[in-house]
Amino acid sequence: MAYHPPLKDKQSPVVIVGAGVFGLSSAIHLAKRGFTDITVFDRQPYHETLYDFDKGCDAASADCNKIIRAAYGDEVWYQNLTFKAIEVWESWNKSLTEETILPPGMTSKDRIYVNCGNYHFGDETDGLNDFEKLSVNNITKAGKGPTQYLLYSDSKEVARARADGFSYAVDPFNLSKDGKHQGYLDMIGGFVYADKACTYALHLVKKLGVKLVLDRRAGSFESFLEDPTGKVVGIKTADGKHHKAAATVVACGGWTPSLIPEIDGLCETTAGSIAMIQIPEGSPLRERFSPDNFPVFQWNTRAGENGNLYGFPLDSRGVMKIGYRGTKYTNPQRVQSGQVRSIPITKWTSPFITGLPEKSVQVVQRFLDKYLPELKQSGIGISQTRLCWYTDSFDNNWVIDGIPGKEGVIVATGGSGHAFKFLPLLGEFVVDKVMGIESDMLRRFQWRKPPHGETPRNQLMKGFNDANALHRVRMVPDNGSHYNSKL
Repeated sequence: MAYHPPLKDKQSPVVIVGAGVFGLSSAIHLAKRGFTDITVFDRQPYHETLYDFDKGCDAASADCNKIIRAAYGDEVWYQNLTFKAIEVWESWNKSLTEETILPPGMTSKDRIYVNCGNYHFGDETDGLNDFEKLSVNNITKAGKGPTQYLLYSDSKEVARARADGFSYAVDPFNLSKDGKHQGYLDMIGGFVYADKACTYALHLVKKLGVKLVLDRRAGSFESFLEDPTGKVVGIKTADGKHHKAAATVVACGGWTPSLIPEIDGLCETTAGSIAMIQIPEGSPLRERFSPDNFPVFQWNTRAGENGNLYGFPLDSRGVMKIGYRGTKYTNPQRVQSGQVRSIPITKWTSPFITGLPEKSVQVVQRFLDKYLPELKQSGIGISQTRLCWYTDSFDNNWVIDGIPGKEGVIVATGGSGHAFKFLPLLGEFVVDKVMGIESDMLRRFQWRKPPHGETPRNQLMKGFNDANALHRVRMVPDNGSHYNSKL
């Protein structure tokens, strides 16, 4: 665990770089613990764009929805943390109905969290794979067995799900034959509207008295400020201003490795694939795929490049989102120091890119053709695609720690595609680190290296030799965009 001197004076200035899930949660929990001088910087004017990708927001946090699931195999620490996070998500829903001053763009009828459940199924088996078996067993051990419906195993399980009010999620893809069902239903979780969740969190941050600098120049990090000993004592922003801080938290998602090169080998920026399907107004499929009639689904989980696909019910615009993480892509670039590092490239960066790699489009389209044929029969196809940039650690655990040799800085990153569900809680660990409070969880998130002789879960830093580097794959243009790929 990297050394960071505990910050005891709660009136000391704290700077947070990044207003995504790690940054927002850090600000909330710092304020709740009594810190009085907190400033969040981000180059995105989120108070105006409300975390909408189509308005120029390209961080992973800026999305329409994210999965809430407690299924974590043998990683019971994340499972149990999900139970706790869901309680907070539910309290945020309740607060929306009671508050007189609401976040911009939201009403008292809005929901942030939707408990529509998670339907798991796959091509190869009607039963459970090893990861799913561990997940069900550990959720059951936690006393929540009744939420797990093993539909494939017994008609009584199907009847139990129907009796409990979940008929809509028993056979969402019409796969049952002769009374035999596929997959299993996990009624813990569902999804959150990601843009609404971040907008609400930003609203909480403001209410708690945190200062916000959300601006293309004034909020854009340029460099650290250091004292003569090399200790970081604040940041310089792109407008030339200096901002002093007793502690600086860097929480910049996919852009973190570009700002913290020391993290090479521990974390790398990788892209998942997103496809959007616009269901026209008036189509009966609007009702069929609504959150009240359709669950979140996860297909061929942990099955490599031909699996790890997931999807959601329709959002408020009538859009179904499909995500694919079976292949993770990189954008290796040689930076000024001579190192090769993956750097996010999106519709909104310069240079920019639109569309998806051919492999991603093939997997998504095959899934749609096989399991949702009514879309093609109705003349409905993929309407928009994009890459979503995450920061993967080599072991899929987060990184919340000081940086070796850089006193005064704490990094909060390595979400590895599964941190969003913990937005209400992530900041607890960051504040513990700021204050020097140790815990088993923080030890899990410490600065680390892959164990010698072991193959890491994610093999990072392949550079230009990565077979899934964007310069080595064929891109399929985004049909919903007027832009062309430019690498």
